[in-house]
Amino acid sequence: MKNIPLNNAEAQRLGALDTYDIFDTESEQEFDDLASLASTICEVPIALITFIGADRQTFKSHFGTDLKENRRDMSFCNHAIASSDDIMMVPDASLDARFSDNPVVTGVTQISFYAGVPIINEDGFALGTICVYDQKANSLSPNQVNALKSLAKQVMDKLELRRKIRQLEKTNHNLLNSNVLIQKFASMAAHDIKNPLSNVLLGSQALKIRYEKQLYEGCLKLIDLNISSTQNLLQLVDEMLEYSKSPSSLLANKRQFSLNGLLKKIINMQIIPKGIKISIPEEKYEIYTSLIAFDQIILNLLNNAIRYNDKEEGLIDIRFEQDDEYYKLEIEDNGIGIPAEYHEKIFTSNFTLGQTDRNQQKGTGIGLSTVKDLVTALNGSIDVTSAPGTGSTFFIRIKR
Repeated sequence: MKNIPLNNAEAQRLGALDTYDIFDTESEQEFDDLASLASTICEVPIALITFIGADRQTFKSHFGTDLKENRRDMSFCNHAIASSDDIMMVPDASLDARFSDNPVVTGVTQISFYAGVPIINEDGFALGTICVYDQKANSLSPNQVNALKSLAKQVMDKLELRRKIRQLEKTNHNLLNSNVLIQKFASMAAHDIKNPLSNVLLGSQALKIRYEKQLYEGCLKLIDLNISSTQNLLQLVDEMLEYSKSPSSLLANKRQFSLNGLLKKIINMQIIPKGIKISIPEEKYEIYTSLIAFDQIILNLLNNAIRYNDKEEGLIDIRFEQDDEYYKLEIEDNGIGIPAEYHEKIFTSNFTLGQTDRNQQKGTGIGLSTVKDLVTALNGSIDVTSAPGTGSTFFIRIKR
């Protein structure tokens, strides 16, 4: 672009402008009314409410012309927002070196007079102008200048109010989503507590029976299982208590952790039936994300892979890789599989296939929908490929 005066803080100005969501929006009556009022007060045929982007000028309201935007290098208003003056007036553009060869002056529009007042936000950035044009030389009286300045403030007040309303709506939406996510997470976490509790109970019962009969050489292994499961349970409960005090920290509180260490901890929390084999990546990966969210994603998918495996030799393969943008996790099993028509529905809340697991229990429809919510909240995606009788593979991509 040529001969475009720029503010010293142009990047910050453009960033501020973006927060008002003005470009490529339809005209609105409340702004059209202000432009019409500016034309009437200033007694000129054309009035605009304009905003200056990186390379173009958009007309939020256009009275007296059908044009909706202009190139920035042809804009009178670009000079107005770069000036420190509270109004810029050009009595006769044909006599002004800045505009005498401008196509809107020399072309069919024959613009001669211009007056523009910058629209300035609360941080001091000039976002655009409210301006008036005439096709003959002209000027404004002091009262007309004051009125135009007042209209510029009204435009800014309306924009600021709308921006704050949008921010409140976004905050309320995020809060609602957070509350729903926490409720689902609490339901799923409470369900997952049953696994380490079962380990504790079964280990303790077996230990008691065998000690009553005779000293059993496998007691140390049972004791280790008991202690490990109890420690995992206590850690999970502590995390639940922490996040119950500050729900937003569920996703905001990120940390670096070992993927292999997490997988081994989760596997140790499961009751692995005889015949089920689980393989994990040999390479040691370090991940930086929400530990509790990642934990719950893997825990639920692994638990499903175990529960819904009907093969004599059940195989579960956990694979992982990463690139500059994503963590990529795959969990494949050779279980009962999922019909193609349900591949999307299984991620919706409370949806179940009505199938019983290897323990003759039916699912609640909570787990996979919560996994989907957690993955989405981590700026990721989850997909599945599956066929009845052959198994399923879940693909998770999480933004690094």
